[in-house]
Amino acid sequence: MEKRQFFSARNIAYLAVLLALVIVLQLFASAIPMFGVTLNFSLVPIVLAGIFFGMWGGALLGLVSGLITFLTAAVMGQEPSTAFLFQASPVLLTLTCIGKTTIAGFIAGLFYRLVAKKNRLVAAYVASVTVAVLNTGIYLLGIVLMKDAAAQFMGTEASAAAVFLAVFALIWLNFVLEIVINVLLAPAVHRIVLIAEKQLRKRRGRRTQDAGRPGHEEGALPDRDDSAAGQPKTE
Repeated sequence: MEKRQFFSARNIAYLAVLLALVIVLQLFASAIPMFGVTLNFSLVPIVLAGIFFGMWGGALLGLVSGLITFLTAAVMGQEPSTAFLFQASPVLLTLTCIGKTTIAGFIAGLFYRLVAKKNRLVAAYVASVTVAVLNTGIYLLGIVLMKDAAAQFMGTEASAAAVFLAVFALIWLNFVLEIVINVLLAPAVHRIVLIAEKQLRKRRGRRTQDAGRPGHEEGALPDRDDSAAGQPKTE
């Protein structure tokens, strides 16, 4: 597989677009309510970063997403439960908020590189599912480790047990929706970008070959079929 410099002009431009996208989605489309659950689109840029830039690109986008979640939900108190857990267990809550998406992006990029050696489209789906699984799994692990603080927030132990089960059910339902969103959007966007890049490479190759020869001399371009076009070659 061709190795590319991580901080190339192309990568910096793409990373800037994905960073802007993850910020916008995290702030405005990370919890869209629908039928009692929330739709979260903010994981899609993390998947794309893992696909295009590998482990460190996915980790970078995951880190930004986690920081925004931590600042808005915990520090600014937009989510009362998260803000309470931050007061009761600040270290675990911070590690959970920031770590879940960072690790998810890193592992998704790793899995994509491994699977892409066999099939790039399958690798895109693997990366999409990986981000959703790890994001939810690490969050659930954090909640379990903070179960005492969570039970305190919910109230008495009797009611806390019932509410705890309800919360876990909603988390798993959101998890399924995240997988569906990622699987539908991330590979589709990945394929569109690959097609666009392929067309750009073809055009650049044609311009380079045309600029390197005086007029249209003998020797057709590699990706052009003159016989299929039904036209004589120009001298």
